[in-house]
Amino acid sequence: MMNLNMILGYIGAGGFNSGWLLMIAIAIISLIVQWRFKSKFKEYGEIPLSSGMSGAEVAERMLRDHGITNVQIMSVEGQLTDHYNPENRTVNLSPDVYHSRSVAAAAVAAHECGHAVQHAKAYSWLRLRSALVPMVQFASNLVQWTLMIGVMLMIFSNSPTVLFIGVIALGVVTVFSFITLPVEFDASRRALAWLENNYTVMQTRQEHSEAKDALWWAAMTYVVAALSSLATLLYYLQILNSRRD
Repeated sequence: MMNLNMILGYIGAGGFNSGWLLMIAIAIISLIVQWRFKSKFKEYGEIPLSSGMSGAEVAERMLRDHGITNVQIMSVEGQLTDHYNPENRTVNLSPDVYHSRSVAAAAVAAHECGHAVQHAKAYSWLRLRSALVPMVQFASNLVQWTLMIGVMLMIFSNSPTVLFIGVIALGVVTVFSFITLPVEFDASRRALAWLENNYTVMQTRQEHSEAKDALWWAAMTYVVAALSSLATLLYYLQILNSRRD
């Protein structure tokens, strides 16, 4: 029967020094980025928008300017829960964005409407992302139990099948996280372009610069999430590959 040292040695052979250190490094970076994003949102959330428009009003204006009339703007509970739902065509804004008349609220509302514009224009990356959602939901459920059970089965019975399934599922989730990046960056690009050309919404260059900064840090949270998923995938691939050694 294997003892704890043998188990740790087995996992270490799969790349503990490289895999775990990479995962820890990305986890630390992720915490820093999350903290920076939240602090930026708080900072710009306290700066009143010179036009006095609320996040909901900004969203209404952007949709109207793009000729989009079949998308509903809704307030949803929670903090930083803002999202666009292509299935029911709704722009969902958290209370801090929906009601607030701040630079941060305007930036986030415009970003979410950027997704609605992508949908209206059949943006290819958004279409691909939406098509993968059912598969990714199934893969995410598999990942939750196949990786740990798979590692234990490899340790005690030298059977890689379950871990292999888990790695495939994690690979699907990882690909999805990278496909999300162009979708998010493009939505911010559309939002900032619209804000820059609408002085009745953002009336100063300073406001536009602050909105750009807030959306950049929001985008970075998606970047580190994708890198974290990739690092985890590489780690489990190393464990799976260790069976051949």
